[in-house]
Amino acid sequence: MNRTTKRFPQALKRCLWPIVLFFLAGCATVPVTGRQQLRLIPSQQVMAMSYQSYNDFVKKAKVSQDLEAAAMVLRVGQNVRQAVERYLRQQGQEGLVSDYRWEFNLVEDKTANAFALPGGKVVVNTGLLPIAQNDTGLAVVVGHEISHAIAEHGNERMSQALAFQLGGVALSQAMSTKPEQTQQLFMAAFGAGAQVGILLPYGRLQESEADHLGLIFMAMAGYDPRAAIPFWQRMMAQKETRGEPPEFLSTHPAGATRIEELRKLLPEAMQYYSGAR
Repeated sequence: MNRTTKRFPQALKRCLWPIVLFFLAGCATVPVTGRQQLRLIPSQQVMAMSYQSYNDFVKKAKVSQDLEAAAMVLRVGQNVRQAVERYLRQQGQEGLVSDYRWEFNLVEDKTANAFALPGGKVVVNTGLLPIAQNDTGLAVVVGHEISHAIAEHGNERMSQALAFQLGGVALSQAMSTKPEQTQQLFMAAFGAGAQVGILLPYGRLQESEADHLGLIFMAMAGYDPRAAIPFWQRMMAQKETRGEPPEFLSTHPAGATRIEELRKLLPEAMQYYSGAR
């Protein structure tokens, strides 16, 4: 073995240690499930970006004038919110949402979709209401989307993107040197896009985790978590009419897989359910 060969492992170690330390410094724990996740961006910075993105969205979106439907979204949202806060208080983690500025909006959009941004900004599309059918069906979605925010999945996805696509630079540096690319990553991280590649397995895991937390939160809010099964069956039926990508190319679990996992989670969720509203 020559000197160059001997020096190579040492040089490799010097290169790898900063990367290892980079990931260790960003380790955090998901509330409720205890899963370790990569979270490199301060929550306050994520929320500031979230509020700005939400304000921009609301200015461009058409807020629904259906007062009855909007009242349902607000009612269900507030009930799930109170359940989340109660659960976190019981776990001594109420600080996770102490700075949240909760808001629930219904917007005119035929797409069957909803999303929640960090800081408690929740949006439901009118196209989702026929599938939800009632308060309980809507609680399935609202509980799921709020769980994404509570578990800081957006921060995790953005951190993964910074680590793997922008070389592990800080968010402030990424925004100053590559603002357009950073904005695109931010939008993708919070559900506005999908990529085929290294982030997808994490995406499916996050979706399953949000299902888990969402069942508990909706149950604590007084909504029967068993309603999640027929809701996702209806959602799956709608997707089948227009085609759905294979599971390995999607950040969402396939419909049948999701329903099977939900059935396994129901016994735990039912422990938090005290009866119908």
